[in-house]
Amino acid sequence: MNNKSHGVKQLAVIGTGVIGNGWIARFLAQGYKVLAFDPVDGAEERTRKAVSHAWPSLEKLGLAEGASQDRIRFASTIEEAVANADLIQENVPEREELKKNVLASIDQFAKSEAIIGSSTSGIMPSVLQEGLQHPERFIVAHPFNPVYILPLVELVGGESTKADVIERASDFYQSIQMKPLVINKEIEGHLADRLMEALWREALHLVNDGVATTEEVDAAIIYGAGLRWAQMGPFLTFHLAGGEKGMRHMLDQFGPALKLPWTKLDAPELTDELKEKVIEGCESHAGDVSIAELEQKRNEFLVELLDLVEKYWPESNNLVTK
Repeated sequence: MNNKSHGVKQLAVIGTGVIGNGWIARFLAQGYKVLAFDPVDGAEERTRKAVSHAWPSLEKLGLAEGASQDRIRFASTIEEAVANADLIQENVPEREELKKNVLASIDQFAKSEAIIGSSTSGIMPSVLQEGLQHPERFIVAHPFNPVYILPLVELVGGESTKADVIERASDFYQSIQMKPLVINKEIEGHLADRLMEALWREALHLVNDGVATTEEVDAAIIYGAGLRWAQMGPFLTFHLAGGEKGMRHMLDQFGPALKLPWTKLDAPELTDELKEKVIEGCESHAGDVSIAELEQKRNEFLVELLDLVEKYWPESNNLVTK
């Protein structure tokens, strides 16, 4: 565990669904103790099961000194969970009023210098920090599932967030083997989810219009764009598509195609018929393989893929901040 200059020693996690438990697993693997709170019956049991499920992947990635599945404890109240925390990670369901109410409680009971990070995937930080006693220490810290493997975390400050809070948070998340991406201009959906949402909407149109099945859409990404994006992303991928002159030639040659009606920005109406197409397609594609088995396969793949990304991508790009 590397505390560097961020000063984070005690962690609290509020809300222990898929994302909250992912954070807990990563924190524990990095040698931290975690105090969690979730009022839902059976939350602690589900968390311990989730951490146990994640642990083999974390062992392959490498555990920090002091890492233990047993360093998680559940508090009986939010006040107990956050009172001594240096960083609090909020992960309650994506409903604005619910998040605001929970964040207000966290803000009330946390010490003034503590960082409050929300895992919200789409709500802007300026909205969530409205009404907080200490809005200056609030940020969006949005991860990706599975949090204990995928390193990206989007850090977004609101109108009242202090710059040094984002800096301290960035130092902390980097110290737990994440790649913090500081987004300087807040926008709904942040950055990565907006990109994924655009592809998701187009995928739904292709299935809805009978152009492709869910399995065919997945194959188009798995064996095409997805392999390239894992290393370079869309911009460098297209830069290479331009040959020796790179992006300059690519835009000259293919830029006019952007005016062609190849894609649809608006999502299709989610009719019962479309829902069934998507559901049946996914279930057929998965076959007899359970969700747990699919998760295990995904985890093993991502661990190996991360090794490849690190091998072929410059070391200087370890911290992707703006």
